[in-house]
Amino acid sequence: MSENNQNVELLERNLVLLLNKLEENHHALQSLSKQLEKSKMLQSKISEENKTLKKANASLEMANSLLGSNKSNTKTKNKIKMLIEQVEACMIQLQNTA
Repeated sequence: MSENNQNVELLERNLVLLLNKLEENHHALQSLSKQLEKSKMLQSKISEENKTLKKANASLEMANSLLGSNKSNTKTKNKIKMLIEQVEACMIQLQNTA
């Protein structure tokens, strides 16, 4: 009988240890869930800020273009050159069809 009592006591101790570990895991899970929510909110905030900064950057590039910066002048010249080439190609097609 004594051996059975020892086995029962051992099972009880192991059960208490398991329950304590379960409680620790539950608290850790709650903590990680809160941390995940904070991270998601921060990511969303950073994403919105990124969009805002991209819009501001585009506006500044346009302003630089209007003010005549070298970088934007090159871009503008290339765009104008492409448009002229497209217009010339259209004119050639019109002449060929006429």
